[in-house]
Amino acid sequence: MSAHPVNDRSWTVYGQRQLDRGYAPPVPDRIDWGFRPGAGPGSEILGPLAGKRVLDIGSGPGHHAVHLARAHGALVDGVDLSPTQHQRALHAHGGEPGVRFLCGDVAGHLRHAEPYEAAYAVRTFGCVDPYHLLPALRDGLIDGAPLVFSALHTDSDGRGPSDTVAPRQGFIRLRDQEPIPTSLWVLSPDLWTDLLTEHGFTVESVDLLRAPEAGNPVVVQLVRARRRARRSPARVSSRPRTLRPPAPHAAVGVGAVVLGEQGLLLGRHRRGTWELPGGAVEPGESFEEAVVRELAEESGLYARCEDVALLGTLVDRVEDVLRVTVGAVVTAWEGEPADQPGERVGDWRWYALDELPQGLFVCSAQILTAWRPGLPLDHTPAHFTPFRSV
Repeated sequence: MSAHPVNDRSWTVYGQRQLDRGYAPPVPDRIDWGFRPGAGPGSEILGPLAGKRVLDIGSGPGHHAVHLARAHGALVDGVDLSPTQHQRALHAHGGEPGVRFLCGDVAGHLRHAEPYEAAYAVRTFGCVDPYHLLPALRDGLIDGAPLVFSALHTDSDGRGPSDTVAPRQGFIRLRDQEPIPTSLWVLSPDLWTDLLTEHGFTVESVDLLRAPEAGNPVVVQLVRARRRARRSPARVSSRPRTLRPPAPHAAVGVGAVVLGEQGLLLGRHRRGTWELPGGAVEPGESFEEAVVRELAEESGLYARCEDVALLGTLVDRVEDVLRVTVGAVVTAWEGEPADQPGERVGDWRWYALDELPQGLFVCSAQILTAWRPGLPLDHTPAHFTPFRSV
C-alpha cells in the first residue's frame, strides 16, 4: 500500500540524483518551514520535545530530525517512502543518537507503531494524499500532540491553492537537471482546516510564508494543529468464551488487527460477538501463515506473510482448558472486506478506535489491549508475552 506510486518513483529519482552529486545538507541551527532562512518561527512551535517521541513525515536526508535530537533532546523517527532518500539519511546520520530512520509508507508505519507525542513535515505534507495520511495520523498521535507542517499554497507557475482534494502535477527541480514530475496536493487553508477538523485535529493557525526573491510567486502555508482529546467512551464489554472444551487442534489461535483508513476491521460472529479476523492455527502453519489464511477465508482480504507483524502470545484459562492466542498486526493488504461463503463471521465493518461496538469477543479484546493498552476494553485477564516491539 503505497501513498502514491508516482511520488514513490519521483522521490526515488530525486534521491538518486542527490546521491550521485554526493550532496548532504548540513544539520541546521533551526527549522525553516519556508524558503527564507531565519524568517518566521522555527522548531519552537512544536513545543517542548525533550524525551518525547517525534515523527518526521518524509524525512528526506534526515537533517531536520538530527537537529531536533541534538538541540531539543527529541527521540525522532524519520520515515520516508523513497529508498534513495532513506539511503541518504543513513549515509549522513545513520549512527546519530536519538534518531531512527525508517523506509516505508508513513501511514502504514503509523498503523502498527506506538503513538507519537508530536509530528511534523517540512514541505513534504502536500506530497501525500491527505485521505491516506490523515486517518493514520489521527490514530497514531496521542491526545494533545502537536502536528506542524508546511505545504505549497501557490506553486512556481503562480497557480493558487485548490478547493477540492485532488492532486495536480508539479515538478521537483534541481539546477541544470531535467525537472522530475510528481503529484502535489496544493489545498486552500480552509480546505486543510476542514480536513484536519474532520480527522480529529484542532487547527491553531495557518500562516503564509512568501519566497524572498522579488517576482517569485511561490507561497508556503505553515499549518499548526493539535490532536483533539478523544472522547471518553463508555467501557466496551466483552463476552466470555464458551465453557465447552475446544477440539485439541483449536487450542492455539490467531487474531489480526487490521487498521485501515476507515478504522479497525471487525466482523460479527453468528453468536453475535464482534471479532477480529482470526481462527485456529492449522498443523504445519506458522503464525503469519495462519493470519494470512484466516484473513482471506473470513473477509476476502489478501496479505503476505511479510505484511504480518506478530505482537505476542496471550495465555488464559477457561476452567481446565489452557488457551493460547497469538495477536498480530496486518500492515498491508489488498481487496475490500466482504462476507465469505460458509464462514461463521461476516458483516465486516470498519470502526473508529474510540467507537468500538459492545460485545467484543474476549480474545479480540485481549489482543486489542495488548496492542493499544489505553483502549477502554473490559475483559477477563490474560498473560501477555510480546514477541518484539511493533
